[in-house]
Amino acid sequence: MLFNSFEFLVFFVVVTTLYYILPHRHRWWLLLGASCGFYMAFIPAYILILFFTILIDYVAGIQIAKATGPRRKQFLILSLIANLGVLAIFKYYNFFLDNVGALLDSLHVTQYELPYLGIILPIGLSFHTFQAMSYTIEVYRGNFPAERHLGLYSLYVMFYPQLVAGPIERPQNVLPQFHEEKHFDFNEVVMGLQRILWGLFKKVVVGDVLAGYVNSVYNNYEMHSGWSLLLATYAFAIQIYCDFSGYSDIALGSAQVMGFKLMENFRLPYFAKSVTEFWRRWHISLSTWLRDYLYISLGAVGWAKSLPTATSC
Repeated sequence: MLFNSFEFLVFFVVVTTLYYILPHRHRWWLLLGASCGFYMAFIPAYILILFFTILIDYVAGIQIAKATGPRRKQFLILSLIANLGVLAIFKYYNFFLDNVGALLDSLHVTQYELPYLGIILPIGLSFHTFQAMSYTIEVYRGNFPAERHLGLYSLYVMFYPQLVAGPIERPQNVLPQFHEEKHFDFNEVVMGLQRILWGLFKKVVVGDVLAGYVNSVYNNYEMHSGWSLLLATYAFAIQIYCDFSGYSDIALGSAQVMGFKLMENFRLPYFAKSVTEFWRRWHISLSTWLRDYLYISLGAVGWAKSLPTATSC
């Protein structure tokens, strides 16, 4: 289900209306059920992939909190292997076969033909995989307690506004909000709707229109001059920004209408004055994720300090 579709409009109105009608204690299952339906609108069977990793990470989080010594790391590794294994199989298995095959061919090595996976990549796989990994890592580091409510933990991974295209959230930001009772706030609803409309404008009016021009040029590049190709290249840069940031705006606006605050993912990156500043403004949730869970762990503290903190986004 695409954000810029009539189906999503109906979905959003119905879910949001029911959300404010239901008492707080019942809202989690409404949002979880709606998120499942939102995800299953693509390929229903792929919901089982999410259920698999959710159950493993939920149990791993509780066991990490309870265990001591090396067993804590063992449960963390189990969680990471499950998440990265799913990501590797569905996203990189065929890519790996192609590159290994090309390498062996160049070395004139006889190879056994492994079967390709004839599958479609699950939508948002990288986003909810990274978000699930954030949870178990934060529990392991002692920065966040293990969530005992399976439904709320599932909602943390599957919350429909940011399930497909982010932002990649930390448990500290989102899970406590699911425990809080949200009340209808007219100003927040208006600002959320305004942000949704702004996101739709960027995606539909700017991004999709530019995509038509860019595709027409790139698909027939031999018929265009250098200036035309240069213009299409700049247009593509604007298109990809409007597509991605537009989706983020719709996600943040959809959550804001229901009283939830998600982290900013873009801060006018093309106005940056350096490459470093650009990456501080572009896909902030991913760059801070890489900093918090990869680069700092590898000792790249100096580079990591140049990035914004996840809580400041």
